[in-house]
Amino acid sequence: MDIEKFSMSIILHAGNAKNYLHEALQEARNAAFDQVESKIKQASDELLKAHKVQTEFIQEDSKQKLENLPVLLVHAQDHLMTVMSEKSLIEEMIEIYRSQHELNEKVDRMIEGKSASKPKE
Repeated sequence: MDIEKFSMSIILHAGNAKNYLHEALQEARNAAFDQVESKIKQASDELLKAHKVQTEFIQEDSKQKLENLPVLLVHAQDHLMTVMSEKSLIEEMIEIYRSQHELNEKVDRMIEGKSASKPKE
């Protein structure tokens, strides 16, 4: 079993997911919500790949019984769990941006409506 390969694969996919999540957050900040769902989907796909590698590793470990865990593997697991946690937080932040954007649009329409109905002097 190539523990280094498993570890690096988990780190790679988790890192890709993190990048997509931060891109989605940036798109939400810029009110480009049509781009957000695509980025979240890409992040989810990367996390699924990392999870599959992790599952494969666990299955291999159950056969070969590792006696100790290399630091790189611990780092990979930590990185994956951190990105999974970030995903939940970023999704919540995106919803906050979406709600704020909708409120801003309503306020703008209300202001425009009052301006249009206001008699000119």
